[in-house]
Amino acid sequence: MTNADVPLVELRRYALHPGTRDEMIRIFERELMEGQEAAGMRLLGQFRDLDDPDTFVWLRGFRDMASRYDALWEFYTGPVWKAHKDPVNATMISSDDVLLLRPYGADGHLPAMAATRPPREATTPPGGLVVATTYPVADPEAAAARFTAEVGAEAVEGRFVTDPTPNTYKWLPVRGDASVFVTFARFADAAAYGAGGVPAWEPPGLTGPVRVARLAPTARSPRPA
Repeated sequence: MTNADVPLVELRRYALHPGTRDEMIRIFERELMEGQEAAGMRLLGQFRDLDDPDTFVWLRGFRDMASRYDALWEFYTGPVWKAHKDPVNATMISSDDVLLLRPYGADGHLPAMAATRPPREATTPPGGLVVATTYPVADPEAAAARFTAEVGAEAVEGRFVTDPTPNTYKWLPVRGDASVFVTFARFADAAAYGAGGVPAWEPPGLTGPVRVARLAPTARSPRPA
């Protein structure tokens, strides 16, 4: 499946109550994935943050802001979410750390994913490591252009910048103050990342600390094609 047709992407980080991440992932992967996609969104990845045991990170994409509103409304007012929202919400301290992003350039989107995913009963993670690096900058487009010129698009799998479009689905907040450039890179494992990693790089004019998140895909996280 191509991901070029879902150019509006949410990068979501959930702060969870200690010890509840596995339960959150169990419910999410058994009960919530197919319902979201049936409503018109695409799940692009679910992850455990290796450096924060109480954080769940995931990505989902939409065609545009109008279809995002329609898909979110259909899912969050529908029977699937109503049946499972209480146990999901019981795991969470906060779900407000959400970046609304769009690919930088025609080739900035995440690579194509396999057409099938593991079944709902799957519990074994696939291995591998995704490293998401978030650069807070005043001008995300300029930072992305500089990264592409100095490091190269081939160094990472995805390059994204803040989408400044106002959030139209007010029941799910996004970080309206965010102005970021984000890269995603994939490695075979933590050792491969440690041996080479993402090239050290920082844009001028950072407005805050760079966040490097080492993310382990969950059992049903989409696989590359």
